[in-house]
Amino acid sequence: AAAAPSCGRVAVRTGPPACAVRGAPGARGPAPRRGRAPGVPLRCDSTPPIRHGPASASPDPAEHTISTSGTPQHSTAPAPGPARRRRIGVLVSVALFAYALDQVSKVLVVAHLENHAPVALLGDWLSLQASRNAGAAFSMGQALTVVFTVIAAIVIAVICRIAKKLFSLPWALALGLLLGGALGNLTDRVLRSPGIFRGAVVDFVAVRYFAVFNLADSAIVCGGVLVVVLSFLGTSPDGRREREGAAPGAAAERAGAAEKTGGA
Repeated sequence: AAAAPSCGRVAVRTGPPACAVRGAPGARGPAPRRGRAPGVPLRCDSTPPIRHGPASASPDPAEHTISTSGTPQHSTAPAPGPARRRRIGVLVSVALFAYALDQVSKVLVVAHLENHAPVALLGDWLSLQASRNAGAAFSMGQALTVVFTVIAAIVIAVICRIAKKLFSLPWALALGLLLGGALGNLTDRVLRSPGIFRGAVVDFVAVRYFAVFNLADSAIVCGGVLVVVLSFLGTSPDGRREREGAAPGAAAERAGAAEKTGGA
């Protein structure tokens, strides 16, 4: 008896090998299948690949992988999260609301309060009186009108640039208030007398022992305070927190340690 290959399997046979040319004279074995010409040798070059699981199911590398040591391991790839939405619409809506409220209030003040007596709201502590301010917010820097005009234009440009990666709702509110207030005062500096980029801003809210300001100044201050709070909390305009940046690195380290343990 001699061992002969039989299509990748070892069998004990007598006579010619099982992988001999079938259909030839003197060859043993069943008759050739229909559609195969006599004298064509069978394929005995390799064994079929080993499949894991049912033959009809295609393997999914994201669900199950096999390490080089033969130990099955689950993939550590994170599951995809929900798609994030940009908050440009919120930013624009808040900015337009703040801008419109500021401009309408200034038109009413110029039409009904300018050259008139102040209107007391809370005695001497809070009143409405029209005044022109050539400086910054709260009547500061009267001789630096052009400088503050350039600064306002730069702030607007920076906010528009940040809006491209804006996914945080609180940041959208804060930047919207800043943008609306800056646009409101910039409009006064460009369009009001005495000239372009030297115009005086209309102020009308007077607080005793403090200053005279307008709604654009209030929007700028509120937006600035909110920006400081969000920065202190570690929230960025794209909606991520600072401590989340270290999470993927820690997860990768844990996955590497688990793989080494499984390989050992």
